[in-house]
Formats: sequence, structure tokens, C-alpha cells
Amino acid sequence: MTHTKILFQNFILLLFFTTTASAQQVLTLENAVKIALENNYEIKIATNNLTIQKTNVAIGNAGMLPTVSANVLDNNSVQNSSQIRQDGTETELDNAKNNSLSYGVGLDWTIFDGLRMFARMDQLKELQKLGEAQLKLTLITRISDVNAAYYDLVQQQQQLAALDTTIVISNQRLTLAQNRFTIGKASKLEVLNAQVDLNTDQVALLRQKELYANSKILLNQLMARDVATDFKVIDQLEVDSLLLLPELKALAEKQNPQLETQIINKRVAELELKQIKAARYPTIRVNTAYNFSESQSSLGFVKESQSRGFNYGFSASLNLFDGFAQNRNEKIAKIQIENSKLNIDQQNLVLNSQLATSYQTYLTNLELIALEEKNELIAKQNLNITLDKFRIGTITTLEFRTAQLNYVNAKVRFSNAQFQGKLSEIALRELAGNLIF
Repeated sequence: MTHTKILFQNFILLLFFTTTASAQQVLTLENAVKIALENNYEIKIATNNLTIQKTNVAIGNAGMLPTVSANVLDNNSVQNSSQIRQDGTETELDNAKNNSLSYGVGLDWTIFDGLRMFARMDQLKELQKLGEAQLKLTLITRISDVNAAYYDLVQQQQQLAALDTTIVISNQRLTLAQNRFTIGKASKLEVLNAQVDLNTDQVALLRQKELYANSKILLNQLMARDVATDFKVIDQLEVDSLLLLPELKALAEKQNPQLETQIINKRVAELELKQIKAARYPTIRVNTAYNFSESQSSLGFVKESQSRGFNYGFSASLNLFDGFAQNRNEKIAKIQIENSKLNIDQQNLVLNSQLATSYQTYLTNLELIALEEKNELIAKQNLNITLDKFRIGTITTLEFRTAQLNYVNAKVRFSNAQFQGKLSEIALRELAGNLIF
């Protein structure tokens, strides 16, 4: 096989990969996040839960509005009746029909309950804020997952490119070994070793393609779309190297959704105590109604009667003794407030600990990125020199294979270092609550 034919085959191979890649849709991170925000089921559920909380924020749900009811009562009877009056007169009637009909509209309104209704209204508003914080947590968590899955594909795509490169180099090595064997400058063993190494590289490429395809399925699942949807991602992976721990801590204190949730829970517990304390005050209700009643009787002094008109009044009640349940309920509510304070302190500690450890990992990964980038450049230079020497036959196949593997491993390590650095950046932004979506 001539050198020109080798170049032609490599060109065809490169053209095939280029054509295949261009036929796929390039999915940007922004589009992946947008699709996830629109389709992800957990986000939809959290959004619906927030809608429920918003719907619950109503003065009627807090008990501030009256209740109005309509009622109808109709009683009928057929009886055999007998009556003996005071004067001794006796009256009897079989199948005597009696009818009683009443209907009307009534209103009942609690106008004072120890301010419990106002505390309940404030609590409903806090529960809405809790729903917003939980939605934000779900959004940040899912967007963090999409970011991680996306950049995992980026680094896997880079590794595929590295393995494609080593396949090309291994093909060149096999061709050179076959040519040298043909002219008697190399043994059959050298050809067999080149073939074995090429097969090994092809196996590694197939494994990487499998991992890449499965990772695509995972990202499609996170975006809640057809898992068979094909696409490619961008080629470059950049890590923000300007994150500062004090700024991240300040952001986390203001907008970390988990910390925000604990703060809201404390406020909810305080409002619950207010509602319990309201039972120490009297409850006053007013009521009014307009009723109509009619009765008919086949036997008796009154054959038919009717009435209609307004009823109105008020009622007041005060709990004097309930087996010390009031004291017990207030004591429990105060303990729950204390627990909510402890939860805030605990969440602050956990958050600061996670920020500190994640930031240290982030700094280490930045150093590893710089180091692995240098290693890749050195390995590439070493491979180029080794390839030239191998072509003229001044080094062994083992030395060539070592240089080849060093280059591939350096590219993979550099790609992985970038990916780990990006994961550290995502984790810090997630903790700070400022992951952009």
C-alpha cells in the first residue's frame, strides 16, 4: 500500500466523521436548559405545588369571610289520629295528612377569634414563599444535573476525538510495519504487534462510543424528551477560574434555597404559635337568617300556619379549662420554633462546610487543568518526534507505542481535568444559588 493511498484513506475517514457530525444537530447548553425547564417532570410537579400554595392564599381560607348557606326542610305524614279535648269532645280521623315546610338563607360570621385568622393569613403567605423556595431548589438541582450531564458529553466527545486520532496513528504504524516487512526490514512479529495494538485501540473506541451513547440517553431523559433523539454537543469546555469564596458565601446566605427553606419554616412555626395563643381569647360570631315556614294539619286546633322573617343574633365563647391542653400546645409550638432555629444553624454550618470543601476541590482542579494542559503539549511533541523516528526505523515499536499511549492518556487526563473543574464550578454555583437558568 503506497503512502498516497494511506493519505487517501485517512482523508476519507476524516470526511466520514465530519459529514456524520455535521448531520447531527448541535445542542447548546442554553438550549438543553431551556428544554429541561419546559419538559422536566419534577419541575412541572414543583410548579403545580407552587400553584396550589398560591391558590391557598385567600382571606376565605384564613377564615375572614362569612359562611352563607341555604336550607330546605319538608316533612310529610299520613296518620290515623284521635283527639280528646278538655271539654270531653272526641275527634277521630283516619289517613290524616300533615305537612311541614321550611326554607331560608342563613349567614354565620366569626368576627373575632383572638386574631387567629390574621396569623393564618400570614402563614398562608409564608407557605407560598416556601413553595417558591422549593421550586427554586428543584430548578437549581435539575439544571445542575443538566449542566453536569452536558459537560460529561463534552469531555467524552473529546475523548472520542483522541481515540479517533490514535486509531489513525495505529493504522499508519500497521501500514509502515507491513511495508517494512515486505522489503525485509522488519519481522512478522512487528506486524502482529501493530495489528494487536490497533485492535486494542478499536475496542477502546467502541467502549467509549457505548458510554457516549448512553450518556446521550441520560441527558435526553433529564430534558424529558425522546431518548432516541440524536445530537452533538460543543467541542470546547471552559472553566470559570475567577470564583472567590467570600463572594460565594455572601450569595449563599442570601439565596441558597435550602437555607431559605429553613428560615421560612421558622416563620411558619412562629405563626403557628400565634394561632394557638388565639385560643386564650373569646370567639365572637354573628349570625342572621331569613326563613319561611308553612305547616298544614288535617286534625287539630290549627289547620294551617305560615311564618317568614329575619332571625339575628350573636354568640361568644371562651375556653376556661381544657385539661391544660392550651398550655401543652403552646409549649410544643415553642419547642418547634426552637427546633427551627437549630435547623437554620445546622444548615448554615453544612452550607459553609460544603462551600469550603467544594472551593478547595475547585482550586485543586484549576491547578490540575494547567498541569495536564502542559502534559498534553509535551506528549504531543514527544509523539511527533517519535513518529518521525519510527518512520526512519531508529526506534523500536515498543517505544513508539509508549509515546502513542502517553499522548492519548495525556489528552484524556486533560479533558477529564477540565470536566472535574467544571463540576466543581457547577457545585459552587449551586450552593451559592446563582446557577444561571
